[in-house]
Amino acid sequence: MSRSGAPPPPFLAPREAKVLDLVNRKVAAGRSLEEVLDFLFRATRDVCPCDRIGVAFLEEDGQRVVARRAVADYEPVLLGAGWSEDLAATSLGPVLASEMPRVLDDLPAYLSARPSSRASRLLVDEGVRSSLTARLEVEGRVFGFLFRSARRVRAYDARQAFLHLAVSERLAQAVEKAWLLDRLAEASAAYVEMLGFVSHELKAPLASLVMDGEAVLGGYAGDVDEAARAAVERMTRRASYLGRLVKEYLDLARVEEHDLVARRVPCDFVADVVEPALDVVRTLLEERSGRLVRDLASGPLPVSVDPELMTVVLVNLLGNAAKYAREGGEVRLSARREGDSLRVAVRNEGPGFRPEERARLFRRFSRLADPELAGRPGSGVGLYTCRRIVALHGGRIDAESEPGCWAEFRFEVPASLRTVEAGEERSEPVRSRP
Repeated sequence: MSRSGAPPPPFLAPREAKVLDLVNRKVAAGRSLEEVLDFLFRATRDVCPCDRIGVAFLEEDGQRVVARRAVADYEPVLLGAGWSEDLAATSLGPVLASEMPRVLDDLPAYLSARPSSRASRLLVDEGVRSSLTARLEVEGRVFGFLFRSARRVRAYDARQAFLHLAVSERLAQAVEKAWLLDRLAEASAAYVEMLGFVSHELKAPLASLVMDGEAVLGGYAGDVDEAARAAVERMTRRASYLGRLVKEYLDLARVEEHDLVARRVPCDFVADVVEPALDVVRTLLEERSGRLVRDLASGPLPVSVDPELMTVVLVNLLGNAAKYAREGGEVRLSARREGDSLRVAVRNEGPGFRPEERARLFRRFSRLADPELAGRPGSGVGLYTCRRIVALHGGRIDAESEPGCWAEFRFEVPASLRTVEAGEERSEPVRSRP
């Protein structure tokens, strides 16, 4: 038969042609490997015997076969997701080399002749007696196998082999796409888990190290000579920097979780966000001898935001401003409400960034390549975290700079939550921090 997706040959029964057409139309919409195979199992078993269907992929440069999904109408499934074997230790080599499916019409007899086949042993123990195996191929590249099994001998003939081949051809691209999406999701989940775990494990020891250093500097361990004091101060500064870095990664781990939401409440932006953020970055500003200018409205600044998440944003922006400002340079913080928008800007006097660097600023783990900024501490996650949090609030964040003079980061978010009651809009009252 043609491998180009042409209509099925005329000897297919109308019911078989209808099933193939359904597979052709439906599998491309599958969002996961599980969804694709579950659909295939239900849709094709009436025209081709099937008590079990499975898929495996070639990994490690095609040297290893890894089972990724199996669907069956019985339990237990012994050869399921996670089973793997070196390709050379399996009997799939001939299938890989052939365009036609392999038919095993008496699996126990096949196992008797090849007792070392682990996969066959597991299938026989499941009760499988016949199997069809076809390779999965996209644009001439074989990336895996599609298995169909029945719990009776001689379940498949040339007609069913043709149907299985037709299904595998229609299925291949959707299966590979679903597999890649699943692998991406697994990698993302593992990355977030690792990020949170490592950051959490480092947080307490670093905080303890800073406290011990401050205790020594405060004279609680007795007199400290100047050389020892200088060494302890360096140690404490470095531990404080690592502590800030750990906090950035913990914030990133929270942001990367799909269930993170902005819990917006009425509050005073100055009391509930600005002041807590300044408490965090004040030491860093002092280390750089920075001059902080507060360009804030007099009195409360009523908004409806998530104070905790907004504090994360402001800590990152103020921390970066202090870190990249020239020694003794000005750091200016402005925040005001304009209509139904809260507009915040943080500007520093310093080297700024080149126009071509602007597009990279808010990417995860991206850092500026300007040689003048080389050696400045940073993780490349703070601005990415800011962008995600501002987006959760329905806002936007941007930056501009005059290289060699200044850089300014600003964001804008809706300032109030409005509810519709009896056809009228009502703004929620402000809640001030006690």
